[in-house]
Amino acid sequence: MTQVFTPTVYKQLSLMVLVELIFKISEYVLAIVLRGNPKSTLTTLVINKIYLLDMIFTLSEYFIEVFLVPELKQVWWMMHLGISMVITGEIIRKTAIITAGYGFTHQIRTNRDEEHQLVTHGIYKYMRHPGYVGYMIWSVGVQIMLCNPLWAIGLAVELWRFFSDRIVYEEKYLREFFGERYDEYARRVPSGVPFV
Repeated sequence: MTQVFTPTVYKQLSLMVLVELIFKISEYVLAIVLRGNPKSTLTTLVINKIYLLDMIFTLSEYFIEVFLVPELKQVWWMMHLGISMVITGEIIRKTAIITAGYGFTHQIRTNRDEEHQLVTHGIYKYMRHPGYVGYMIWSVGVQIMLCNPLWAIGLAVELWRFFSDRIVYEEKYLREFFGERYDEYARRVPSGVPFV
């Protein structure tokens, strides 16, 4: 019988815990620093029912495959591709948060305040929703890093559906807040999420 908990399994699971911690802690710190919001909660950290379901699917597929097809977890090029995606997604998302500053929130704003500005510079010059793009790349990258092909595909589809609906809803308010300026920006700059 082959050893199930190989050094690769420990490495992959340790990396997953590390990238999850870095992502959640940096989201929390940026919420406090950029928005002066010391009342940030677990919701700010994106820990909710959807996140918990994602973790259940992630770990279920991972351990089922560790026991049934352990050689799948040894595909080094896939693991390194996933790590590259995690780093890329993290950079894109955090760049979006820092660039938008006060304008970046985890909940969609339905009321505009005086400090809310339309951000069209920096990374927003190339895509309207880099925070969503970064999160999608990061999330799917975690699955690829773990060599979880089924949930990588499933999560990509689910995130695309979620963000495509969210973008439509969010942009309704952005058009109300910024009018023709937002329309012109949207015509010029893609959303960043494919086919949205």
